[in-house]
Amino acid sequence: MSSGAAPRAIAASVVDAVLYRGRSLKGELATALPPLVDPRDRALVEAICFAVLRQPARFQAALDSFLSRPLPKRDAKVRALLMVGFAQLDPLGLPAHAAVAATVEAARMLGHEHQAGLVNALLRRAQREGLPAGDPHAHWPHWLRAQLQRDWGDESDAILEASAIPAPLWLRVNARRGGRDAYAARLLAAGIDSAIDPTLPDALRLDSPVPVAQLPDFDDGAVSVQDASAQRVADALAAPPGARVLDACAAPGGKAAHLLERDPQLQLVAVEIDAARLRRMRTGFARLGLAGRGRLLAADATALSTWWDGTPFDAVLLDAPCSATGIVRRQPDVLLHRRESDIDALAVLQARLLDTLWTTLAPGGVLLYTTCSILKTENDAQVAAFLARTPDAAIEPLDARFGRVVAINGEPVGHQRLPGEDGGDGFFYARLRKG
Repeated sequence: MSSGAAPRAIAASVVDAVLYRGRSLKGELATALPPLVDPRDRALVEAICFAVLRQPARFQAALDSFLSRPLPKRDAKVRALLMVGFAQLDPLGLPAHAAVAATVEAARMLGHEHQAGLVNALLRRAQREGLPAGDPHAHWPHWLRAQLQRDWGDESDAILEASAIPAPLWLRVNARRGGRDAYAARLLAAGIDSAIDPTLPDALRLDSPVPVAQLPDFDDGAVSVQDASAQRVADALAAPPGARVLDACAAPGGKAAHLLERDPQLQLVAVEIDAARLRRMRTGFARLGLAGRGRLLAADATALSTWWDGTPFDAVLLDAPCSATGIVRRQPDVLLHRRESDIDALAVLQARLLDTLWTTLAPGGVLLYTTCSILKTENDAQVAAFLARTPDAAIEPLDARFGRVVAINGEPVGHQRLPGEDGGDGFFYARLRKG
């Protein structure tokens, strides 16, 4: 058996589950990767899966042009394996002979011995002729591309391009375990190059990502993986020392952990509706040395009677459920699962969260509304509508670190970062002060 067959077979199983069975890429990788002991195999599986899911329509077009008739539905895993093979040739550019041989062997490993010849023939043809160029963004739903055009006009093409480019690996250095510069020196000693952003005091950027197992003292909580745009949330909230703070939609917990790393005296209440995600959040807190810090509650944030004791908060962080259209480069399967009807449903939920959580905020306090969306329905329009119906709410300006000012009818309603700007994800911030 080819030594590289197992990672290709696993990648094909993940792609099959995500493309044809509606599964989550993150969830499938979480299940598929642990059995792989060699970190190089794990990295290969991730690289292949992301390469396929960033342009599945292109690979499907190649299959359509190479095959005289489509593969039957029962051969979905073979179809996924062929896409895995195409992705290794282009865009990953792996050595063709080894990639083809290992992928053919993976067909046998997956129980498709009788189709190994077909896999070999099609991959050899792709090697000789190259893949059809096609539209690399054809997998974006038509309704979403139309929405981007309405919202962003001439910038929509740049958004599509940026969303197809692999993201750098951003690290958040645990302020309780030492400074950013000291950790950068430790990375360098381990042969890992990093860069700083002067506007992000706890962040390091790795343009050549590495598995977290290679990061010094990752398991001991020295550092976490968190995108630059998400790290800016702590600065946008700017809670005073020792403040009573609510994180209303808290999982996976990175933003809450960041707040606690910066301020040991912070009085944090973190609410998460999904009990399983809250358990994973507790595990993450334990790794970071934050076990027992704050109150972590499994509850619906809009059902105040089930969790709130009536004591007002000095600051509220509402990182609202959203379309996740700003993080397609990290979660390409967003484009497979999102439906146009979801946007209206999400907007209703966001409005309910804003209205409910505003009542928990003390006069003079701040609510920070954020999303990882680039759709104005969830961002600009949402905040403008809230301000219109909430007389004691006022928008507070943020500086250039948080992206461009967005306005409705000339009135600022927040700040927007688009995917890839300064290496970060697409993200929206609105800082609201209670009068």
